[in-house]
Amino acid sequence: MKKMSDFRSFMFSLVVLVSLILVAGSAYATNGYFSSGYSIKNKALAGAGTALALDTMSASTNPAAMAFVGDRVDVGLSFFNPNRGYTVRGDATSGFTPGVDCNYPGAPLNLGPPCPFGLATGTVESGKEWFVIPGLGYNKMMNKDYSLGISVFGNGGMNTDYGTNTYLGSDPTGIDLMQLFIVPTYARKINKDHAFGLSPVIAYQRLEAKGLEQFGTFSSEPTKLTNKGYDSAYGIGARVGYLGEVLPGLHVGASYQTKIMMNEFDKYAGLFAEQGDFDIPSTWNIGLAYDVTPALTVVFDVQEIYYSDVDSVGNTFNPQMNTCFGNQLGGSSTSEIPECLGNDQGAGFGWEDMTVLKAGVQWVSNQEWTWRAGYSYAEQPIGPTEVMFNMIAPGVIEQHVTAGVTKKLGGNQEVDLSVMRGLSNSITGPNPMDPPDGYYPGSGQTIELEMDQWEFSVGYSKSF
Repeated sequence: MKKMSDFRSFMFSLVVLVSLILVAGSAYATNGYFSSGYSIKNKALAGAGTALALDTMSASTNPAAMAFVGDRVDVGLSFFNPNRGYTVRGDATSGFTPGVDCNYPGAPLNLGPPCPFGLATGTVESGKEWFVIPGLGYNKMMNKDYSLGISVFGNGGMNTDYGTNTYLGSDPTGIDLMQLFIVPTYARKINKDHAFGLSPVIAYQRLEAKGLEQFGTFSSEPTKLTNKGYDSAYGIGARVGYLGEVLPGLHVGASYQTKIMMNEFDKYAGLFAEQGDFDIPSTWNIGLAYDVTPALTVVFDVQEIYYSDVDSVGNTFNPQMNTCFGNQLGGSSTSEIPECLGNDQGAGFGWEDMTVLKAGVQWVSNQEWTWRAGYSYAEQPIGPTEVMFNMIAPGVIEQHVTAGVTKKLGGNQEVDLSVMRGLSNSITGPNPMDPPDGYYPGSGQTIELEMDQWEFSVGYSKSF
């Protein structure tokens, strides 16, 4: 009866958690639009831990770890502060007023492409500075060899909210993308030191885009480009993993998550490539954990994220947009040109694949206190030629520094705390739609994208 009561309590908590995530909205993630870590312990190690069984959120990185965490429940809450914005320098093409003269239907001088697409100079910072990110996991050892569990968490997202006129369209301008993962997990021990795990990944996405009317000239479906409210998409994938102690004190972990095929954002079929398709890219992790002493463990992870495999994310802004311009001059309609927004080869954010290196240290100072610290580095995915479209998704963070602590309480309970600092980073490139030597004479403009982050997290765990 107690087991059934525990399960019912967990299911009630799961419903509450999913509701909280949907109400809280998106969070701007840290490695591109993926989160650097998911459980509070994992966050304190800068996301490392593929080879370390920490808690029931371990399935987010390596489902095999669930075979070693025992019967327990974990809940966490993070307060995420991404400070993001852009700066435009240089005068727009002479003789045209940015956002007024051309490049959108009904403009006074709608000259058609190629047409200068100047931006207002100055610095614009995004609003909506704080996000709340909950997470929950539960695991049950069905016998000494295998476990069943479930983890629920926000995988990542993008968010910008520019209240100042960007000249991309109306105010406010920005994008709000949220990804929710529900991950049931089956994990089985081969022997006492080695295990495999399998997790179907049930994914939900929610998206809203605002203030992008100026791109209507280049969209295959201008009526499905912007200001359509929230749209939802669903999909399913899988993650498999291995975890084992290969030498005394040396643990190895590896996992792979498939590309998650999502149904399209129909309301934004004129914005994203392949008629609003926005799949979630595949990723893999390899990790080592070494017990230097019984109290001191060092961990190291490598993660690869294949953003280029998702056309709406990986397709470049140029030369796709230039091709769209040129073919319109030749008399073709946007619906006929593969490179125009929303079509199969339509312009995207131009993100490259990311290789993320993560390192951390865990020290058990006594029976009550465990301390953690971590550092991660990844070259950000945006090239200097792709800055314009990424004004609404400036995911340029490269370095994270983290720390955290776990305090054991009575009754098999513990409390976790962590803090993350995403060090400030920026990238500068030309405005590709207002070139200095283009069809119209002008000085040319540059766009600088910038971001830094803070995250403060607290968690509670109980073993049964």
